[in-house]
Amino acid sequence: ATVAAASAPEPFASAPELAASAIEPVPALAASAPASAASAAALAAASPTSAPTNVATFEWPGATRVSYVLTGNYRGEVSGSAQVEWIRVDERYQVNLDLVIGPDFAPIIRRRMTSEGKLTPGGLVPERYDEDTQMVMRDRRRMTVVFEPDAVVLANGERRERLAGVQDTASQFVQLTYMFSTQPGLLRVGNTVAFPLALPRTMDAYAYEVVDDQQVITPFGALAAFHLKPRPKKPKRPNQLSAELWIAPELRYLPVRIRIEQDEANYVDLIISRKPEIASNDPEPAPRATFVASSSRTPP
Repeated sequence: ATVAAASAPEPFASAPELAASAIEPVPALAASAPASAASAAALAAASPTSAPTNVATFEWPGATRVSYVLTGNYRGEVSGSAQVEWIRVDERYQVNLDLVIGPDFAPIIRRRMTSEGKLTPGGLVPERYDEDTQMVMRDRRRMTVVFEPDAVVLANGERRERLAGVQDTASQFVQLTYMFSTQPGLLRVGNTVAFPLALPRTMDAYAYEVVDDQQVITPFGALAAFHLKPRPKKPKRPNQLSAELWIAPELRYLPVRIRIEQDEANYVDLIISRKPEIASNDPEPAPRATFVASSSRTPP
């Protein structure tokens, strides 16, 4: 189980309940599934410099869950799990990214990152980011970034000018998926995608370079994916984290692998562990979200 930050916003009162008993995995969506279901797995947003070309056909899902298995190194080999949950209520969104290093019953590190804001034709517009970290033998640490109309207030109280298209630690992954879903031509080797990124202690321009295409081996088969690497910052800040992504077009442009690195000796590597679970976009309100596993692949 994950621990929600005390300072983090509670899930929307009308949001679908993301309970394990509400999940109904199926092999794949039927070929005749409506376009809204096919696009529902996309968790992301548009480029700050160019408008999406087919945004009118894109419909945000009510809820989505993507699960990962974690391996890596932190003062020795580590393992664990991670999960991304997306919740939408009308034009409001919430993204929860939970990461556990070590066994659930005695984790070394447990972190929850929450982004909350609104949806626009350009994608996600964050209003608040909360981060809650618990580590063995250390005090619990909570940080909040507030996005005002004209300013971003960092966790240390520093105010920065709010730049168009700015994202936070959690929303950036959703923004990328939406951007590639609505502008698939951007996901080509040699291209670069950029947007301002507000981290708890700093805000800066951030760019991902599409460096090559690779296969990612998952429990349900090999997936063709594009490898994105962040453009290095010089000079590199102490303990600065960077995230490499592998985006799979055949899996609704979701990140199927995420490698988060502090340095060569300390990193975590996340591989998708099951097909994404997507809440059905039912026109009638339901007491719980009904999830189906989504993929355009036929399972092996």
